[in-house]
Amino acid sequence: MAKKSMVNRDLKRAKLIKRHAGKRVELKKILSSAEASYEDKLAAQAKLQKLPRDSSPSRLRKRCALTGRPRAVYVKFGLARAKLREATMRGDVPGLRKASW
Repeated sequence: MAKKSMVNRDLKRAKLIKRHAGKRVELKKILSSAEASYEDKLAAQAKLQKLPRDSSPSRLRKRCALTGRPRAVYVKFGLARAKLREATMRGDVPGLRKASW
């Protein structure tokens, strides 16, 4: 089980990302446009850097929905490998079963 503070920190980051997503997209559009002037690009870059660091999507971590474990998480199921295995053995995951040959 992950520390509750780490899980809560990730939830806080997710809220920040959602809040600043529109502004981030607009600023990045200015930065990547060919017709924007150099001064406009500099201003957009400065505004982008003034945004909170945690509002960047790359700082969000995928975590297990049950335990909060940050590693070995299958995105398709939202579970860590151990919990996915347990759920598979119980038959909770449709179409998934333990391999045997």
